[in-house]
Parts: sequence; structure tokens; C-alpha cells
Amino acid sequence: MNIDEYIESGQLELYVLQQLSPAEHAEAEQLAAQNPEVRAEIDRIRQTLEGYATAHAVQPPNAMRERVLAGWQQAIRTPQAQVTPQATAAPLTAAPAPEPQARPEAVVRPMPVAEPTVTSSGGWYRWLAAASVALLVLSAGANMIFYNRWRDAEANLLAVQNDQARVASTMQVMEKRLGARNQELAVLRNEQFAPVVLKGVAAAPGARARVLYNPSTQAVYLDVNNLPAAPAGKQYQLWALDKGKPVDAGMLATETAAGDSLQQMKNIASAQAFAITLEDAGGRPTPNLSALTVMGQI
Repeated sequence: MNIDEYIESGQLELYVLQQLSPAEHAEAEQLAAQNPEVRAEIDRIRQTLEGYATAHAVQPPNAMRERVLAGWQQAIRTPQAQVTPQATAAPLTAAPAPEPQARPEAVVRPMPVAEPTVTSSGGWYRWLAAASVALLVLSAGANMIFYNRWRDAEANLLAVQNDQARVASTMQVMEKRLGARNQELAVLRNEQFAPVVLKGVAAAPGARARVLYNPSTQAVYLDVNNLPAAPAGKQYQLWALDKGKPVDAGMLATETAAGDSLQQMKNIASAQAFAITLEDAGGRPTPNLSALTVMGQI
């Protein structure tokens, strides 16, 4: 169980208010015994409730103290006033003097009635304070639940937005690839491009490539069928041979050398043949004939 999620669920507030089922109550006590974080959160909730009750306690009227003291004093005197007439009633039955002592009884009797009023008022205040605390805790619990739901909704929205961004990025990549493939297809179908097959030399007999050359626009495209993997620090370079003189036609990209794409090379004004050599990464101004891989004439 994730302790942070349990603390944020509002269960501990309901535990402090004694609003959980027996099973949930036992679970909360077990977690409090096992996890200092849960115990600290319960203590914090109780301190918050006590602080709230103290801050919102209602000050009783100033006359309440005198009424309570008068009620207690009268309650103390009442038993004495009731016992004295009973103790002296037998010897004084014929004497008229005891009659005045019976009259204070009418004054004393109503006084104990005031005590329930004070108690009722104090209980009402205590009930109001407890209800206020309960309302605060329930409100805090509801706010916590709504906050957690809002946070989850926000996280879900962020995840959806991230998914949309990934989909949009993927779509852009696919559209770019599709555009490149359409361009390659247009070049392959264009009859103005003359195909020049480049065959492997003795050092690489299985190597194959094809140059698509348009003399009118001087555009050159290279399509690799099979070239040996270039060693580390090496890169293939295309050459155009014009009247026996090699002209740099550009370096092959890794994808092109692997046969994954049709690459547009440098424009060539005039050529009678094309060749590919394996050079140091970045190329050379003149070809290394000992590294010749494929060659073909127009």
C-alpha cells in the first residue's frame, strides 16, 4: 500500500472523527503502529482540530459565572433547609413559631431548576463547538478528495497531451519519410534520368549500386543495392569521371550506404562513368584507387 496515497485519501480524518467502519478503523490503527508517518499525520489532525475548537470557542456571558455559583450555593443550602424542619417538626407541632421557617422553602425550590438551564446552555455550546469541528474535518476531507481527483485529472490530461505530442511528432516524421519516398519514386519514374549500373570490382565482387543521372538538369541520385559495411572512420565517396578526370560527387550517408534510401548527390555537368571508393570519413579531393569498390560507364 502506498502510504502517501493513504494519507491523502482522507481516511485518517475520518479515523480521528470515529467515522470509519470497524475494519477500516483497525486498518488505520495497524498502519499507525507500523508507520511513523501515519502516526504523525494522526497527531497533526488532532492538533488541528483542537486548535480549531479553541480558536472558535464561544465566550459565555459575564453573568453566567454568577448564575452558576448562585445555583451551586443554593443547591448546597437546600438539603440543610429541608432537613432542619423535619428534625424539629415533632417537638414544635403545637407552636405557631415554626411557620415562618416553612416559607423559605418556596423560595429555595425554584433555584435548583436554574442548574439544568446552565448545564443545558453549556452543553449547547459544547455541541456547537463539536459540530463546528466535525464540519471542518468533513470539509477538509471533502477538499482533500476533490483535490486528489483534480490532481489525477490533471495528470491524466498531461499524459494525454504528451501522447498527442508524440503522435504529432511521429506523424511529422512519417510525412517527411513519405515525401522523400514520393520524391524518390518520381526520380525513378522520370525517363530523363539515365540509369548507370555500378558493378563491384575484384576486391568486392558482390557490390552493386546504381546512379540516376539527368544530363539536362545535371542532377545525380544514387541507389545502393549492396555495399560492404564501412569500417570505423571510413566513408564511401561517389566520383564522376569526366574525360578520365575524377570529380567529387559527394559522400554517401550511412542510410544510403546501407541501401535504405535514394540519395541526391552533387550536380555533375558532364560524366562518362561513375565510381565509388572507400575513403576516410569526410572524403578526399582525389580518389584512392586502391579503395575502389564499384564502377560503371554511361
